[in-house]
Amino acid sequence: MRNSPETHDLTINQDSKRIKKECLRLLTRRDHSRKEIQDKLTYKGFDRGQVSEVIDELSGQNWQNDSRYAESYARVRCQKGFGPVRIAYELRQQGIEPEVVESALTAATNDWDSILEAVYFKKFPDNNRFDLNERGKRLRFLLQRGFSNGMINSLLDRQSKKST
Repeated sequence: MRNSPETHDLTINQDSKRIKKECLRLLTRRDHSRKEIQDKLTYKGFDRGQVSEVIDELSGQNWQNDSRYAESYARVRCQKGFGPVRIAYELRQQGIEPEVVESALTAATNDWDSILEAVYFKKFPDNNRFDLNERGKRLRFLLQRGFSNGMINSLLDRQSKKST
């Protein structure tokens, strides 16, 4: 027995309502990127096209906003001591556009050097004279946290001059 077109439309409408309910459940807890919601709901078995339509609707109503998500995410990661390189990488992995990533990083802070210093002194409180091996260890740690090579070398050069 074949389904009539009306039954098919009813099924699509019910699926859209379930998708919207699931999206709102996710968004009331915290902001999510568009890609993050699509991936979660597709994993649960919903049709990717229908999910995309519902997210478009929610974006129009400002329930889902990638810019807001990116700013919030960048601010939290910045407070946890991560640098701009790593935060930008993580946001791009969440499907955030490059210009939105840039504005989110700018909105998060305008003083990356103070964050770098805070992370550095928390990890390495004793700032005695250090050799090349120790410098490499410190450099790798800060690179892994997401700070640029130039920022790190500038900090390490200042610290090595202070300890002489």
